[in-house]
Amino acid sequence: MLSSREAAARLVDYTRPLLLGYLRRDLHLSDRQVDEQKIELGAFAVMEGFTLGTVYVEDAETAPAAYGALVESVNRYEVTAVVIPDLSHLALIGEPVVVKGRFERATGARIMLPVAS
Repeated sequence: MLSSREAAARLVDYTRPLLLGYLRRDLHLSDRQVDEQKIELGAFAVMEGFTLGTVYVEDAETAPAAYGALVESVNRYEVTAVVIPDLSHLALIGEPVVVKGRFERATGARIMLPVAS
């Protein structure tokens, strides 16, 4: 049986544009739920015509380290979109709607949500 990491690696299609992910660890009860969320983000990426790259996981104790790494990667690799489970995942950085707008203006990448929030 494949681990979730091995299964996700098989979904990578390097001909599709890269989509990065971001989520907060403290909104999930276990590492298993974090892994399941990553799989869901990967499925969303494929459905939308992307391949999912790194999913940056923010820990409340070290915030905004993962967010900063995400912004750096978006700029370095000219990524056009980032997926987050919902806007509450931006709340460690600031007011989610404001953070979303600031991120999109600063990077030129849009933030996508798997379902309307």
